[in-house]
Amino acid sequence: MQALPVAADQFVATTKKTVVETDKGKLLGSVDDGVYSYLGVPYARADRFMPAEEVKPWQGIRPAVTYGENCFIPQMTGVAGDELFNPHRYMPMSENCQFLNVWTPGIKDRKKRPVMVWIHGGGYTNGSGIELTSYDGHNLSKTGDVVVVTLNHRLNVLGFLDLSAYGDKYKNSGNASITDLVAALKWVNQNIEVFGGDPNNVTIFGQSGGGYKVRALMGTPAARGLFEKAIVQSGSRLDSTTDKASSAKVAELTLANLGLKPEEVDKLASVDYYALLAASDKALKDAPSQGARDARYAPVADGTYIPENPVGSRWVDQAKDIPLMVGDTLNEFETVITRKVGDLVADNKNGWNNAKASAKLKERFGDKGEAVGKAFLAAYPEKTLADAYFVDTRYRVGAIRDLDLKAKQDGAPVYSYMFAYESPVLDGIAMSWHCSELPYVFANAGLVKTATGGGKEALALSRKMSQAWVNFARTGKPSAKGLPEWPAYTTDKPATMVFDTKPRVAIDLDRKVMQATGAL
Repeated sequence: MQALPVAADQFVATTKKTVVETDKGKLLGSVDDGVYSYLGVPYARADRFMPAEEVKPWQGIRPAVTYGENCFIPQMTGVAGDELFNPHRYMPMSENCQFLNVWTPGIKDRKKRPVMVWIHGGGYTNGSGIELTSYDGHNLSKTGDVVVVTLNHRLNVLGFLDLSAYGDKYKNSGNASITDLVAALKWVNQNIEVFGGDPNNVTIFGQSGGGYKVRALMGTPAARGLFEKAIVQSGSRLDSTTDKASSAKVAELTLANLGLKPEEVDKLASVDYYALLAASDKALKDAPSQGARDARYAPVADGTYIPENPVGSRWVDQAKDIPLMVGDTLNEFETVITRKVGDLVADNKNGWNNAKASAKLKERFGDKGEAVGKAFLAAYPEKTLADAYFVDTRYRVGAIRDLDLKAKQDGAPVYSYMFAYESPVLDGIAMSWHCSELPYVFANAGLVKTATGGGKEALALSRKMSQAWVNFARTGKPSAKGLPEWPAYTTDKPATMVFDTKPRVAIDLDRKVMQATGAL
């Protein structure tokens, strides 16, 4: 049965026009500006440290017009330093946080639109599916004619404490968070058709920690066949998994920090969250001195649920036939994320002459400064010598590694991008910071004006980028009106799309820059 038409300028939430039926029960959503939204939809449930399970069916109609609770994260003690550039949204937190949100241009219309499932950033410790205003899926769904899904999943100690040494019931506790993500993808496959989506054309995409999670899912057997394409945005800095020995040591020390014996492991289920988090955080700090090679909150390459690091010395075979896009921002953590906005304003790089820029390069890179400057200007002739001082040397190195390995796999194509657009906000001090591409990808350049300025140039770039992401989701090849042809990244021709005022394609864009800095 096709849904009744709704005037595009109305906000409507009514049982006559916005109810859909999922495999667990009916949902009442809303429609605004031609886009239907279903918020706070429960996709799974789980006891502490246990794998995600299906939710129980409900009777009647469940309202889906407000976001669900976020997953527990460390307590906030102040306003984020990057709040102007990455405006946040927060909700109450709970351990029962497995909720997702859906935006779609049509329901029950059998259109089989591409489905884009967003996995949020925040490392493996923080964040939510709605944390950044940029994550709002309304505009991307409307302009791209796609179904957009965002979601919450367990984080930090609740998502990654590996208790498998203490009994078979805990065998997947180190990957509890990943079982949530798999459960969400299963929900999508089982239910997205009623939201006008194609369960056989699902793209997962994520930024920063979300990019790590995308890579992890590409090597998780339980996720095989639940998505067809993947996008990793600023998510290649660290391994997407940690090792079994390190995770076991963290669990051992966490128990000890709480005064619990191994046989008392079940008592962890009732420990206050913040006490548990403090004990585990201390364990992470102490574990390296006791032999842990990679002590952190992260999925565990345990040999079973995740058999091996999805992209270590190679991409695992499971990833071979998955088209992939990998990219970064030019400056990542080198500007407003780690530096005080006032300092950047007081000493704006756009006022530096070449002599000062050279001195600053020497300050950061020592004797390599001159070589870094030359390599940078060769790679980015549209930039200035001052821009070279703020170039990212951490994330891009990992991206080059991931791109090279995927190209060598000789399977589905891989595409590379670099977001290098300088926001005009505060006289350009933020440049292309970590998360700066998100408003453009989500077609939200006009929504998040404190980040983009909201001018014609930003809006034009947003149209191109969001369309490229949508077309990748639709066909496996990124393209957009106004962009040059975007070739795949190959071993003999490693092409990268540079998103700037005038997008361009470069070959082997910044390998020599990374080599000059000593990072590669």
